[in-house]
Amino acid sequence: MKFLILVLCAAVVAADPHWKMLDHDEVEVVKKTWNEVKNKETEILAAIFKEHPDIQNKFPMFAGKSLDQLKSSQPFSLHATRIVSFITQYISLLGHDETQPAVKTILNEMGQNHRNRGVTKQQLEEFGSSLMKFMKEHSSWNDKAEHAWHDAMDKMYFVIFSSLDGHPVQ
Repeated sequence: MKFLILVLCAAVVAADPHWKMLDHDEVEVVKKTWNEVKNKETEILAAIFKEHPDIQNKFPMFAGKSLDQLKSSQPFSLHATRIVSFITQYISLLGHDETQPAVKTILNEMGQNHRNRGVTKQQLEEFGSSLMKFMKEHSSWNDKAEHAWHDAMDKMYFVIFSSLDGHPVQ
């Protein structure tokens, strides 16, 4: 009976529409548009903090400081680089069957780390919407990019949110 339940759980995860491979064209569009902005680390994080000060306040070293102060600080630049590096790593793993376990691992870890910090799904969604807004304004955004990024973000959130809820995706 336990085996049957395990098989059913695995089938549900495998069948989940959020855990699907992005097709080759989607992956290429995501990579292309990301490559156009990934060197704007501090601008990305500043745009997110400007739009959602509650996210900025989740970081004790950034809480209560002006964005102008932060943009020129080493801790801000370092954290912005960490965030962009994580997204770059995620994007580099998209589109390959053999890298899907690594995708799940890094996204589960991200969810667990943010769960431990009391970050909410809403804050992560706000982060994502601000990132998408930045992407639209600073890359060769079009309808294909919109669709591809929504698929990539849905996949990412499916795993991170499951981990936030204490149920990492296997």
